[in-house]
Amino acid sequence: MNALPLPVALADVLARGDVWRGDTLASLAEAAIPSGHPELDAELPGGGWPRGVLTELLVDCNGVGEMSLLLPALSRLSQAGGWLALVAPPWLPHAPAWAAAGIALERLVIVRAGKDTAWSIEQLLACDGFAGVLAWPGEGIDAKALRRLQVAAEGRSVLACLWRSTAAAGTPSPAPLRVALASGSDALTVRILKRRGRPASRPLDLPYSSSIPRPGRRSRAVAGPVLSLVADRGLAAAPAA
Repeated sequence: MNALPLPVALADVLARGDVWRGDTLASLAEAAIPSGHPELDAELPGGGWPRGVLTELLVDCNGVGEMSLLLPALSRLSQAGGWLALVAPPWLPHAPAWAAAGIALERLVIVRAGKDTAWSIEQLLACDGFAGVLAWPGEGIDAKALRRLQVAAEGRSVLACLWRSTAAAGTPSPAPLRVALASGSDALTVRILKRRGRPASRPLDLPYSSSIPRPGRRSRAVAGPVLSLVADRGLAAAPAA
């Protein structure tokens, strides 16, 4: 006769990072990357941008400081030796500014995916070769494709971010973290629409700084006409497994 499994104490179950009460936040600190903004980290489960899950960042248009919000985390990943991928970005990175922000251009890959954007994102997430994958899937991505991306990211050590329109805010998504961004006169407004744990009580206003430019002032750390030859060689390249 097989022995019955030993009972598990409720306290032991609640101590797991992937289990949380409805009135608390999930806590997986080892899987989180500090955002560079302490007030935002305090509202993110685990104290930073999560790895191993999809994060959706919703914006009305480009140029509100949205990319600079991620630069501190991307720099941290890059300085640790990780590869970064941008899939179907609506602009080209300004290489000198990205390098100044701490991004190693020789480990930055840009993928012009065309009609195969969702497939390309899934392959990059599943290959375990990238520390960060940022993608712009467009309005045509459906719920089935989003579920496949979440499965591909699940449990992996990758920062997986999808940039989508705020029009998608009312549509269900499997992404455990969804954040809407809007520009104001003096601050970037960050509204957490969905997270693992209790709902966020209020939006955050992050003052514009060198890492979050004012709207209307072109951020050369976000986009520009110059793409270095080193980064350009990565357009069709991928890191070795």
